[in-house]
Amino acid sequence: MTTTTPSRGRRRAPTRMERAAGKAAALQKPRVILALLLLLGLTSVMLLDGYLRAEVGGDERVRDGASSSKVPDKILDGGPIVSFRGGQATTTSVPARTIALTFDDGPNPTYTPQVLKILEKYDVPATFFVVGSMVSRYPGIVKDMIDQGNEVGIHTFTHVDLSYQSDARIRREMTQTQLALAGAAGITTTLFRAPYSSETDAIDNYSWPVYEKLGEEGYTSVFVDTDSDDWKKPGVSKIVQWATPSGTSGASVLMHDAGGDREQTIAALPKYIEKMRAKGYTFTTISGVVEAQNTGARFLGGDQNGDRNGTQTGTEAGTQTGTRRLQAAHREATGTTLYEGKALVAAVAVAEYTVPTLSVGLVIVGVAVMGRFGMMLVLARRHHRQRNRRRFSWGPTVTRPVTVIVPAYNEKECIANTLESLARSTHPIEVIVVDDGSSDGTSEIAREAAHRLGMTNVRVIRQENAGKPAALNNGVCSASHDIVVMMDGDTVFEPDTVRQLVQPFANEEVGAVAGNAKVGNRNTVIGAWQHIEYVMGFNLDRRMYDLLRCMPTIPGAIGAFRREAVLQVGGMSEDTLAEDTDITIAMHRAGWRVVYQEHARAWTEAPGSLKQLWSQRYRWSYGTMQALWKHRKSLTDKGPSGRFGRVGMPLVVIFQIVTPVFAPLIDVFTAYSMIFVDFRAALYAWLAVLGIQLVCAAYAFRLDKEKYRYLLMMPLQQLAYRQMMYLVLIHSCITALTGGRLRWQKLKRTGEVGTPAGVG
Repeated sequence: MTTTTPSRGRRRAPTRMERAAGKAAALQKPRVILALLLLLGLTSVMLLDGYLRAEVGGDERVRDGASSSKVPDKILDGGPIVSFRGGQATTTSVPARTIALTFDDGPNPTYTPQVLKILEKYDVPATFFVVGSMVSRYPGIVKDMIDQGNEVGIHTFTHVDLSYQSDARIRREMTQTQLALAGAAGITTTLFRAPYSSETDAIDNYSWPVYEKLGEEGYTSVFVDTDSDDWKKPGVSKIVQWATPSGTSGASVLMHDAGGDREQTIAALPKYIEKMRAKGYTFTTISGVVEAQNTGARFLGGDQNGDRNGTQTGTEAGTQTGTRRLQAAHREATGTTLYEGKALVAAVAVAEYTVPTLSVGLVIVGVAVMGRFGMMLVLARRHHRQRNRRRFSWGPTVTRPVTVIVPAYNEKECIANTLESLARSTHPIEVIVVDDGSSDGTSEIAREAAHRLGMTNVRVIRQENAGKPAALNNGVCSASHDIVVMMDGDTVFEPDTVRQLVQPFANEEVGAVAGNAKVGNRNTVIGAWQHIEYVMGFNLDRRMYDLLRCMPTIPGAIGAFRREAVLQVGGMSEDTLAEDTDITIAMHRAGWRVVYQEHARAWTEAPGSLKQLWSQRYRWSYGTMQALWKHRKSLTDKGPSGRFGRVGMPLVVIFQIVTPVFAPLIDVFTAYSMIFVDFRAALYAWLAVLGIQLVCAAYAFRLDKEKYRYLLMMPLQQLAYRQMMYLVLIHSCITALTGGRLRWQKLKRTGEVGTPAGVG
């Protein structure tokens, strides 16, 4: 055994790698926060969209048949316009031969523009009681509505029966609708019509306090005299008939421009206007009615001939005055109200664009995930049958000695177990332990273990701390044999592992072999989750990639290389954090074949805490992105060396980066659907996906001859572990986009993974 010891002297200045690591550590927390903020933003957008569609906070209760004993008789028997001037409730009736045409539930992008077109054609004003959520979604329609000279009133934000709601909810419904109007058209309004209301005689003891409270705040509540019942879709003639008041009575007439199929309303509206004008009626707005009653004159919004002024001058000044009177309930939005309204409309626009886009993304992700499962099952089965045939052989049995390289940094808990497992190897080996500047006596422990085990084939090389790639390169340069096996200092091999791992080198095309990494400390919840991931994700994936000849990664825990191939590609690179992925892709590009040997098993100690797991997977994810970016030119490589770029690169990007980044959509949409839409349907869909994953996992466990009991942890893994992996990947993407760097991170080890025989 030989040892190289670094010279000692005064304290050295930090290296470039150490300075970069310090900088990365300083940026770590902000990036985690940014990743969480992205997920929070997505959730917020979905909740906003659901609120607009009454999926979040929706209340479909409608009160009917309640007593009206506490409602004043003068209100029950009065006109359709109820105001509270001076704290006293008063009603206003529509003058004779006058129609205050009103529309509820809009705006609607299909029907409201058609209604406006008809009103403009006949020069008829109307009052639209708009739903705030619809206003925020279609602000342009509301602006056109007001610019055309029509009046608007509030119909709540989410179309709920306010008699069931708390004071806070009522205030929110009104305020949000006012903000929507401010953002859409720069105005607020004093008119209000409650959803599900009708004539004043239908006011009950539960709704009356709502009207009183809103009256104190300056709102005028509007009811109807004549209901067209167009929502029932009774036919055009019935709508016209039911909207016609008896005799020459004036009326507040209710129609709908939204809330369902309004084709019959669109067809009936021109006929109704023509009929009422033929009977000598004039159309006006609610404010036009109030103005006429207040002035004692019959101010109308337009006469039989369609002059909206109510005068015959036709002057521009008269037009503006008439419009102002027709829209007297409007107030100009200013200051905070205006800017908050614009912010609301902008946020809704983002939600309106984002959620449909995410929905499409969800479908794409779902199809990709299901396609991946199907492809993995088919190719894994083919791989297993092909490699386990009796007549299958890589060529002449490889019996020559090989070099096993063990890079180690502060591995005092594990290094002895690692060497003990290598001492039982059935294949002749040379062992090189490269101590990368450990401060815990790793090299001394390694020498003592080798001496105790009688391993004369062990060399311990000590170097200054330079990182894992440098340690591996040192080992490769010091190797005595043409095949080098690389393993981690916390990993143990089975006696037959090395022999199995090197057999594919009988094929001269093979430049590297990936082994089957197993989680040794699987008896904890975190360990069991990683065990499922290793068996299902990593090893099932590697079978697929092996057949496609585009293996992206040889695991650091167990991999074998032709020494000449490693030197040909320049050794283990320090350009990325995923040196194993980096060199694997480099070997593909150099024309070497990389294969998977399922029977070569290694037992590794997986991270034992969520913090350590996050740190490890963060490095893996970020390093993989670095390696893919470094080898992006493989996309244009020609011939066999370009196979990874043509097949492997797209598969890795789609299945290991893009799909997992967007995979949270599935969980977010599922949770959203369970809470706000249809719990049973969403639950069944989630269980169906889980069932498919269980089938894949069970098959992977069968191929690896693993115990199925660990699959009982899979539902919990989907609920907790997978979400963490999503955040890790998002975190890595943010780091890549912001240009951060990380060093070779050391995980805390326990040394609990001993010889394979001790693993259950």
